[in-house]
Amino acid sequence: EVQLVESGGGLVQAGGSLRLSCAASGFTFSFDDYAIGWFRQAPGKEREGVSLINNRDGSTYYADSVKGRFSISSDNAKNTVYLQIKSLNPEDTAVYYCAAGDYVPGPKIMDVGMDYWGKGILVTVSS
Repeated sequence: EVQLVESGGGLVQAGGSLRLSCAASGFTFSFDDYAIGWFRQAPGKEREGVSLINNRDGSTYYADSVKGRFSISSDNAKNTVYLQIKSLNPEDTAVYYCAAGDYVPGPKIMDVGMDYWGKGILVTVSS
C-alpha cells in the first residue's frame, strides 16, 4: 500500500521559512519512476499545484506564484521529497498535500497524473 506522509507544517510568522517533507513508502516501482508534486488548498479556494519534481529526470516545476520562494528537492535514497519555503506570507496559509504519479505537461502543475495522495498538513502564516 502506497503511503505519503507530510510533515513540517505548523504556525509561522510572515517572513519566516519552513521545510515540508513528504515521506513515501509502498511503491510497486522505484521511487525514481515517480513525479512528486506539492499542492495546496487555502480556505475557500481551489486546490493548486505549487511545485513538482519529476524523479525520472530531476526536472522541477513551480507555480508562478511561488517561484523564487519555494524550492523542491528529492532524496531518492530516503524516498522523501522536500519543499523548502521562504519569505512566507499569509497568502501561503493552506493545507499542503504531496502526491505521487506521472508528470503531465501543461501550463500549470496539474493533479491529473497524480495517483497517490497524502493526507495533508496545515501551514498557517500569521501576519
